[in-house]
Parts: sequence; C-alpha cells; structure tokens
Amino acid sequence: MSAVAEEKVQKQSDATEDSCASCGIAGVDDIKLKGCTGCHLVKYCGVKCQRDHRPQHKKECKKRAAELRDEILFKQPESRCEGDCPICCLPLPMDFEKVTAMACCCKIICNGCDVANKIHEIRDGNLKENCAFCRQTPPLTDEEIEASYLKRMEVNDPVAFCQMGKLRYEEGNYSDAFDYSSKAAELGDIVSHYNLSIMCRKAQGVEKDMKKSIFHLEEAAIGGELNARANLGCTEWKSGRYERAVKHYLIAAKMGDDGSLKNLKEIYGTGYVSKEDFAAALREHQAAVD
Repeated sequence: MSAVAEEKVQKQSDATEDSCASCGIAGVDDIKLKGCTGCHLVKYCGVKCQRDHRPQHKKECKKRAAELRDEILFKQPESRCEGDCPICCLPLPMDFEKVTAMACCCKIICNGCDVANKIHEIRDGNLKENCAFCRQTPPLTDEEIEASYLKRMEVNDPVAFCQMGKLRYEEGNYSDAFDYSSKAAELGDIVSHYNLSIMCRKAQGVEKDMKKSIFHLEEAAIGGELNARANLGCTEWKSGRYERAVKHYLIAAKMGDDGSLKNLKEIYGTGYVSKEDFAAALREHQAAVD
C-alpha cells in the first residue's frame, strides 16, 4: 500500500474510531460500536446501520480486505508445516521417505531417531519395539492402526483426523475423506488444507469449487506447505498475474522447494525477478536444504 493510501486509511480510521460510520452516533456510555470484520476500517452501532452503509462501503471494504489478506499470504513463513522432529528437535526432512509417522501417538519423527530407537531397543534386549516418543508398542495391523487413530480423534488430535482422511481417500471413499480432512483443517492441520484444495478442485467428496480450492491452497501456503505455495505460483502465472506468481516462487524457493527455484531461473531473464531477490532465493534455498 502506498504512503498516500496508508494516510487516507489512517485518517478514516481515526475519524470513525469512536463513531458509527452510518449514523455518526458516538460510542459512549451504553452505546457499543462493532468494527467491520472485513476491513477493520469502520465501526457501526448496529446491524441496521451496517446494512444501510453497505452500498457505499462495499467497494472500499473488499479492496482493504484483499490488501489485508495479501499481507498475510505473502509473509515469509517461519518454517515449513512439517515442523521439527519431536525427538532430536531438528527440522523434519522434506522427503516423506525420510520420516516415520507413528500411529500410536500420531507424532512424525525423522528416520534417524526411529533407527536409533530400534538399535537402543535391540541393545536392551526388548522383544517388542516401543515408540521413540510415547514408549508404547505401535499398532501393526490396519485394524489396530485405525483403532489407534479413532482413539486419538476422541481427544481432537488433528493429525489423527488427517491420517484417517488419507486412509479413506486411498480407499476411494472421498466423502468420508473430505469430512475427516475438513475436521483436521478446522483443528489447524495445514496438510489437510492442501488435501482439501485437491478434493475441491477434482470434485472428490464435494462439488467442484475452485474458489474454495484456492482458499485452502492459500491457507496451506500461509502455514508453510511448499506444494501449496508452488501451486499458487503456477496458478497466478497461468492467469497472467506474474508479479504475484514470482512472490510465491520466491517464498517457496527460500524454504527449499527445488521446483520453484527452477521456475525462478527460467523467469529471471524476463525481468520479473530482480538480481537481488534471485540471489537471496539461491542463498536461502541452499541453507534450507543443507
């Protein structure tokens, strides 16, 4: 947002801070004003005033809401959604083959800690392998694994809902997969937002809805899901919104995504990527993958 626009917003915010944007009544004593949840620029004394003021406020509200959304969307996440291994506290590898999902406690640990735990168990002469995190015997059969997920779901474990959604999706039961993934996303699971974006786009378990698909992609990208961020970059590029696409690619590349870095190399000659931004992406990508 430009300095002039910011000054305008600030003046409007100050002018309406203690008065209804529609009728002008001051928010004093027993009169409580509620702010517009879309733009946070104006306040109203009631639903009627908000409804009456909507026609003249709608355009500015949508514009400001989009600006606020972009501020969140294009902020560099502190880390990838996978997070750290709960045992060694190091970032989990991006390669899913290098991590192990424990069905007993729904924790995801790196293969290094998993192997180290197995060696420790063998040296101690334990006949049964225990989980490196919760120290319980992990379930082995499909029935035991599902029962473990159901038990974790009783305490609203988002990973359990996500894993159950994946199982149902692999079975072709898209309706249940969508329901489980929706609950997981509601509980804050980032991967489930990405899975929901796919189901909304392919009409699996729900009617095709590209608007919801993009919403879930954005939520996943905000949470540090690299595939979602890269897909948003591709979507924006195909739509001709090149500057937005480059922003997505830069964020993903800095977090270690090889595909996004490759796209930036191809785009570099077009002038959409500055030399400084490209150099920063190269440095941070290397740091992320090391």
